[in-house]
Amino acid sequence: MASIENDNTEDFATLLAEYDQKRGVNPKKREPREGDVVKGKIVSIGREAVFVDIGAKSDGMIDLIELRGEDGAVAVQIGDELEARVVEIDGKTGSIVLRRSLGRGRGEEGAKELMNALELQIPVEGLITAINKGGLEVQVAGMRGFCPMSQVDLRPVAADDLAQLVGKKFQFRVTRFEDGPRPNVVVSRRALLEIENAERAAITREKLAIGAVMRGRVVALKDFGAFVDLGGLEGLLHNSELGYDRVAHPRDVLSVGQELEVAVVRIEPDPKTGRDRISLSLRALMADPWKEAAGHLREGTAHDGKIVRLEAFGAFVELAPGIEGLVHLSELDKGQRHIRHPKDSVVVGQPLRVVVLGIDPERHRISLGLGDDIGEAAPAPAGGPATQHMGTFADLLKDKKR
Repeated sequence: MASIENDNTEDFATLLAEYDQKRGVNPKKREPREGDVVKGKIVSIGREAVFVDIGAKSDGMIDLIELRGEDGAVAVQIGDELEARVVEIDGKTGSIVLRRSLGRGRGEEGAKELMNALELQIPVEGLITAINKGGLEVQVAGMRGFCPMSQVDLRPVAADDLAQLVGKKFQFRVTRFEDGPRPNVVVSRRALLEIENAERAAITREKLAIGAVMRGRVVALKDFGAFVDLGGLEGLLHNSELGYDRVAHPRDVLSVGQELEVAVVRIEPDPKTGRDRISLSLRALMADPWKEAAGHLREGTAHDGKIVRLEAFGAFVELAPGIEGLVHLSELDKGQRHIRHPKDSVVVGQPLRVVVLGIDPERHRISLGLGDDIGEAAPAPAGGPATQHMGTFADLLKDKKR
């Protein structure tokens, strides 16, 4: 009798092993544990649950409500692949209980979900219901939670942007849960965003190199430049690299959320944090106006320009977009009473006839002198090529195109 029982046991074990082998179960592979993220294929869809073959001895089971779309229709079908997290082993049905997101339970079930989410660091779904002092109110698992302002996003969120978050659902991580008559639930969205950022950064870092052209999104504007998210890594687009024209503030040419292509011009470690400081440039991707037009500037030629900036030592005159020259204070002082500052003689925006005194192409510097009377556009003076009036700089560009 004993031998018959042993034979039956061995036959059953053999059949089970063959069945597992057909299902792709690896006997040496560790069985899933609570908190693990698993992937599998849907093998059955019931009235209340969906069963998923995750390559374990038991199928995973996930509530059907998690797989319904906004219209209530089931958004999956048999054969679809699914990724979820193990929240319970050997549940009521004997299956491995899966969840794509927590935060749907109520009462005791909701409290259990939040406790599991805290212990296993499982994301929960929350609905932002209001803004209060210091953060956001979040409805999660039938309870009112709190998300501190510092944990709403990776960067500080403006008041107007906070208001737009009310009524929206997001994934959060539970950082504190105290059950009781008045449960204390604290959640963080930033914790999950940091994880996503780290994953994106690992991919971006493989592409990062000096000279690389990368697509990014403007995430912040400062007086000195713009910060651009390259994909988990941020770089600084300094004002001097926004273009060949001088820019007073990056908001004059950029906006938060704008997507653009930038060139990586420098990568160096931050002495304080040890992290890479990434310097970006738009200017490097633009045509250099000096290469296109500076060849037409010759010493002694006269041009019409406009004063764009005043410094203690002189006035800068724009001859063409991206090309400026300096009229030194000593030049502005000629034929007049002694002036201590250019503002005593000229103003920003004033048209000015100038003569090229010297050019340094390598350093992109032009020394200018006064042509005709300040602010007037007199006819070209007679003389040889060195002093002949050559028209405006725009005229020179037109001549070249012809």
